[in-house]
Amino acid sequence: MKKWNVTIGVAALVASSGLARADEMLTWNGMWMDTIRDVGGAPTPLSRIGAMMSTAVYDSVMAIERTHQPYAMNMPVQPAGTSADAAAAKAAHTVLSTMFPQYKSSYDAQLATSLAKIPAGPGRDAGVALGETVANGIIALRMNDGSDGPMDYTHGNNPGDYRPTYPDFQLHPFTPQWGKVTPWAMTSGSQFRPNGVVGYTNMNDLLTSPEYTAAFNEVKELGALNSATRTAEQTEIGFFWANDVDGTYKPPGHLGNITAEISQQAGLSMAENARLFAMVNVAMADAGIAAWDTKYQTDIDLWRPITGIREADTDGNPDTVQDENWVPLNPFSPPFPAWVSGHATFGAAHAAALAAYFGEDGLGFDFTISSEDPFYLALPGVDGTRTFSSFSEMAEENWRSRIYIGVHWDFDGAEGNWLGTQIGQYVGENFFLIPTPGAGVLFALAMVGGVVRRRRD
Repeated sequence: MKKWNVTIGVAALVASSGLARADEMLTWNGMWMDTIRDVGGAPTPLSRIGAMMSTAVYDSVMAIERTHQPYAMNMPVQPAGTSADAAAAKAAHTVLSTMFPQYKSSYDAQLATSLAKIPAGPGRDAGVALGETVANGIIALRMNDGSDGPMDYTHGNNPGDYRPTYPDFQLHPFTPQWGKVTPWAMTSGSQFRPNGVVGYTNMNDLLTSPEYTAAFNEVKELGALNSATRTAEQTEIGFFWANDVDGTYKPPGHLGNITAEISQQAGLSMAENARLFAMVNVAMADAGIAAWDTKYQTDIDLWRPITGIREADTDGNPDTVQDENWVPLNPFSPPFPAWVSGHATFGAAHAAALAAYFGEDGLGFDFTISSEDPFYLALPGVDGTRTFSSFSEMAEENWRSRIYIGVHWDFDGAEGNWLGTQIGQYVGENFFLIPTPGAGVLFALAMVGGVVRRRRD
């Protein structure tokens, strides 16, 4: 598989700061990033496969460590000496090889490298068998989850309705069926659905509202290709969070890479990483389902700013002025309805899951993350990174980034941020927990007290 030339990522952070070497969870997350760069495509299927891989790793590791409740595969107590590293590597390998058989030779090579670091013997063999069994169980669990359902979609042609956008005006909307996919943690794709666009359930009421007027005028000004008011930093923020083009690790992969960078800076162990990545990826998989439910399964499939601004003479709002030649900073608008923002929903679910894991909205110190978006890296003076003091600050910047490049209305991001936060908190409150006494699963809890520096239960 090809390797994208990332200016600063996990490997660079490790090399420059003396942080711990990548463990099996981080190693296979890196393999997953490389896979995304090759296959590209819509964010929703990518979030599903990321959750499949990480829950397979997590349930494999927890079958040995037994510090937290499994996600789905409640395995029996494993023989003494069973290798968690071997189990994690084989679990990730099995999921990725099944989902992307065209890359199996690359996955096989990495598995051989991973297993070569573990002494040969019954412990390694038992770990490999465990990882394969758990991974096959997770794959079977998601076999009929609706992700391959019909993608029929007919867009409307009335003012406000989403329709294909510049530059080709033809691309079929991505994954319109995704709101009906079986959730990973939520009870349904609509569990946290917002009640209308900023409270409006009728398109005409929305288009003539003060909220729409404010959002229209803001993105028309800040998000234009040749905006006179967008600052250099706002341009940097816009493209830092984008990663929309094929060849990058796309939005879910960007957040996965950020998870790895945060893990490295926090100094987590492999078992801790298994739980962290499972929490984050399950939250993001459900974020994709919930966001696409809102985009496609409600009464308003909202047009993108480029359509709304170019056709403002049809919206019935005297305070929105048409510009039939308006073009956003981003070279294209993503091919699906605007409300809610997928970026904002993914980003907020990610941030809330991180906060649930660490027990606080941050690491207690500033942390640095990177981006490989080619438009961002081409900007003058950027070093490839941004630094934050909290996870919620990171998520809010992600939301606002979409206005700066002209592809979203602000309320798309605001309500996506709210939606993702609900999902991430729900995952943290209901999954991947320390088992309660008498839960029916034998867990060795003696290690729990010393395995973390901050509360992560």
